[in-house]
Amino acid sequence: MALSPFHLAIPVHDLPAARKFYGETFGLSEGRSSDQWVDFDFYGHQLVIHEHPKTPSQEAAHTNPVDGHDVPVPHFGIVLGWEEWEALAERLRGFGTEFVIEPYVRFKGQPGEQATMFLLDPCGNALEFKAFKDMGQLFAK
Repeated sequence: MALSPFHLAIPVHDLPAARKFYGETFGLSEGRSSDQWVDFDFYGHQLVIHEHPKTPSQEAAHTNPVDGHDVPVPHFGIVLGWEEWEALAERLRGFGTEFVIEPYVRFKGQPGEQATMFLLDPCGNALEFKAFKDMGQLFAK
């Protein structure tokens, strides 16, 4: 299945800290930029961080219960291959990342079993990274 790249623009109230986080912590390549925004190659997709005053969801995230954890809403992320997800989890641990939800496998033995982890960027935007051993389970019921 060929996917079209998505474009996602998110607010950041500290552009230098967010730029460092996405560039160094994740090792994302930087594209165009200005004094108010920066483009990143987010696993083949276009992520743009835009300078913006702190939003209510960055102040205090709403959560919904999923598999016994409080999942922050809103959030965004990417579905990686299993080994790539494991390597990212180790990279983030190496950076001393504070996780909202530590890396673990949820829905064990059920349809949609997946590895997942949640964290916040320096501006309070929630990110989720997940992986499936069987990508055919991505939309399983």
